[in-house]
Amino acid sequence: MAGFDVASQAKSVRRGIGLVFQEPTLDDQLTAEENLRFHAVLYGVPRGQVDERIPRVLELVALSKRRKDLVSTYSGGMARRLEIARGMLHTPKVLFLDEPTVGLDPQTRFLIWEDIQRLRMEEGVTIFLTTHYMDEAEYAERIAIIDHGLIIALDTPDVLKASVGSDTVQLETADDDTALGLLVQAGYRVERTEHGLTVFVADEEAAVGPIVTATGVPVRTVRAHRPTLDDVFLHFTGREIREQHGEAASMFARAHGARRG
Repeated sequence: MAGFDVASQAKSVRRGIGLVFQEPTLDDQLTAEENLRFHAVLYGVPRGQVDERIPRVLELVALSKRRKDLVSTYSGGMARRLEIARGMLHTPKVLFLDEPTVGLDPQTRFLIWEDIQRLRMEEGVTIFLTTHYMDEAEYAERIAIIDHGLIIALDTPDVLKASVGSDTVQLETADDDTALGLLVQAGYRVERTEHGLTVFVADEEAAVGPIVTATGVPVRTVRAHRPTLDDVFLHFTGREIREQHGEAASMFARAHGARRG
């Protein structure tokens, strides 16, 4: 990890990583700056670097104006952003985030993801995170799906989505039999379904117009679908509700520094 052996060089590994736990770990009776200074002592950040790093990490998470305020006055989202700043204070090469946006409102989630992207671009840090929000996993360069404690799928978001099937265009027409024949004649791969026709395509957005034209009959409904990470997750883990047994599956995503996801 970070160029060090985790077994024989544990201290060096700890100095090279940052960690944000799922549960809050800030002292809410201290100010933001005091929390960061305490962390700097624990991680042995040289005193000459502390006064430079604190404003830097607070700026990265847009909390510079609240540095002197008690954490007890912070919202949940602000406290989470401060924890991310704290995890970056000692300039780690790798930052681990354990469900960093769980329980937060959409606006705060958006702000935190802006902060995370800024860390990647400006600090060059590699970020590992766990999440149950599939839309968040889209930001990552590589995704691991973990089920029953094992990695059951690992690749880029696009490759994982492609692995569960192609884009489709679903049609209901005035004469499905005629439409089916004309679409096959036009070179499309088509299947008859209970609710009409399903056409398998490479790009559902671009294919809708030509497909409707090729049917040769009036089209009643059109639904275009592109596989999502939700489809990927269900494909690999099934539809059983795991929380009943304490076995909820999750996604483990990696985003490398200085590159956009």
